[in-house]
Amino acid sequence: MSSKILIIGACGQIGSELTFKLRELYGDTNVIASDISYNNLDIVNSGLFEIIDAMDYKSIQVCVEKHNIDTIYLMAAMLSATGEKYPMKAWDLNMTSLFHVLDLAKAKFIKKVFWPSSIAVFGPSTPKDNTPQYTTMEPTTVYGITKQVGERWCEYYHQKYDVDVRSIRYPGIISWKTLPGGGTTDYAVEIYHEALKNKKYDCFLSEKTALPMLFMDDAIKATVDIMQAKASDIKIRSSYNLSGISFTPEDITASIKKHIPEFEITYSPDFRQQIADSWPSSIADSHARKDWNWKHSFDLEAITKEMLSQLKSKN
Repeated sequence: MSSKILIIGACGQIGSELTFKLRELYGDTNVIASDISYNNLDIVNSGLFEIIDAMDYKSIQVCVEKHNIDTIYLMAAMLSATGEKYPMKAWDLNMTSLFHVLDLAKAKFIKKVFWPSSIAVFGPSTPKDNTPQYTTMEPTTVYGITKQVGERWCEYYHQKYDVDVRSIRYPGIISWKTLPGGGTTDYAVEIYHEALKNKKYDCFLSEKTALPMLFMDDAIKATVDIMQAKASDIKIRSSYNLSGISFTPEDITASIKKHIPEFEITYSPDFRQQIADSWPSSIADSHARKDWNWKHSFDLEAITKEMLSQLKSKN
C-alpha cells in the first residue's frame, strides 16, 4: 500500500515547494496539503487540500483518519524575525503543533514525522565557525528556543515511545518561487528581487555578516532524502546539522554584479543584525553526510545564476 502524506503548513515558503516535490514523487492523491487558509492558490488547486489549524489536535486527527495518513511533515511555524514581535504566539504555535503531531505518532495514528529545526538553536556561546553537531546551544530568540526545546522532545518521544521522528536544522534558504516569510536570512532572497527591479538594495544586515545558506532545491532534496532513508540509518533523533554554503551580503553583491554591473547596495542593520550575530557563520554537517549520504549541489555562483534567470522569466 502506498504511503499517504499530510503536509501541515503547505502554503509556506518551504511547505509549498515540498508539496510539489512530494506530489511529483508519490502522486497527487497520496499527498494531502493543508494550511490555515486558502492563501496559496497554486497549492490549493494542485491537488487534495484541507484547512487545518496546526493548533487544533482534533482537526489534524480527523484529517489523518479521513485520508489514512501515515506520514506527517509539520512545516507550520512562526519564524525568527516575526517571532520576536509576537513571542508568546510563536511559542504557542511552534510547540503546540509539534506536541499534536508527536502525540498522534505516539498513539499510532501515524508512523513517521518530519519536523524542521533550524540554525536558530545555536546562540552567541556556540562556536561560530564549522559549528559541530554536538555543541553549546543557548539560543537568544523565541524561534530558536522553540526549536531547541522541540529537538529535545523529538528525541524524548523517539526514546520513550519509539516515534519515528526525523529532523534537520535548516540554514537560511534561498528560493525564487516564494517570497520571504519573516526570517533573518531573508535578505538573501530580497536582494535578487531588488537587484532586478531597482538595481539597488538596502540590506538589514551588515556587509561582513556570514551565515550558512542553502538553495531551496537542496533543502527539498535533504528533506526527501532523510525521510526516504532507512530508520536504522537515522542515528540522530534530535536534529541533524545541515549545510550547503556560507556567504556574506558582500559576497552575494559581488556575485550579482557579475550579471548586473550597475547594482548598488547600502547597509542599514536593524534588529535582525543582533539575531544574525547570535548564529553560526558556517556549519559542520558530517553526520548527515555519513548517515544518510547528504550532499548539496548549488554553490553561490549557481544560486545567483538560477535566481536571476528564474526571477527574470517570472516577471
